Amino acid sequence: MVDEIMTVEQLAKYLKTGITTIYKLAQEGKIPGTKVGNQWRFRKERIDEWMDQGGKVSFRKKK
Repeated sequence: MVDEIMTVEQLAKYLKTGITTIYKLAQEGKIPGTKVGNQWRFRKERIDEWMDQGGKVSFRKKK
């Protein structure tokens, strides 16, 4: 099974929200995503898990 990878635009459409909101959530570590170069990418499976948890989990990397 291939895990679907989404761009900011695709994720915004999937979540029915604005692109700016996705960027803000990603930069604040409030949504599971990975920066590849200067672009964000999101695994659909992890987004679905995040949604199932009510979107409350923080994903900031600990120093």
